[in-house]
Amino acid sequence: MHLLIAAAGSGRRMGAAGNKLLLEVAGRPVLAWTLDAALACEAIRWIGIVGQPVDADPIAAIVAAAQPDRPVEWILGGDTRQDSVSRGLAALPAGAEGVLIHDGARCLVEPELLERCVEAVAGGAAVIAATPVTDTIKQVDGNGTITATPDRSALWAAQTPQGFPVAQLREAHATATAEGWSVTDDAALFERLGLPVQVLQAPPSNIKLTTPFDLTIAEAVLAARGLVQ
Repeated sequence: MHLLIAAAGSGRRMGAAGNKLLLEVAGRPVLAWTLDAALACEAIRWIGIVGQPVDADPIAAIVAAAQPDRPVEWILGGDTRQDSVSRGLAALPAGAEGVLIHDGARCLVEPELLERCVEAVAGGAAVIAATPVTDTIKQVDGNGTITATPDRSALWAAQTPQGFPVAQLREAHATATAEGWSVTDDAALFERLGLPVQVLQAPPSNIKLTTPFDLTIAEAVLAARGLVQ
């Protein structure tokens, strides 16, 4: 299985001047923890890290420190996440049949979750990691007035990894480019094309690091796993 790590994260909501994946959690960059998890999944045999030129050198240092036992390649990203994934798909090795796409900011991903996604994609499915919504969700209008309360029993919060057959995902991205579609994740492309996508329940720890508070949570989770002192 092949893995693309989206690593062009902005530090705006984190209050950082640069890429939040280069911020430290428990003394190591966020991306280093993400890469550790990917390398701990033996079914993943090739990894591409998609990022921006300004981060190429520090990311190369993170990869070198990991001493990977399989190819880990740098891929120049685009102006949007959608464009970056398209570039990542174009850089996959010849003959690649399945691919997982993972946000580098989800550094607490467990190898077991990656393995489950690999198994599903190897069986021909398109899948996303997700968690059932536990809060009551309110739909509001532009004035902040509640207009609806969706039934949360049918709602899931989309996460990564997301996995797809390579040929189908490439076709979906090509269609999106031709039609001018703009989406926030790859599953949305499949949805617009009427292609089925399954959810795989992720553990509560599979959070996306977005705010400074998330860094505190991540360090606590890593400590609970015995990975830091």
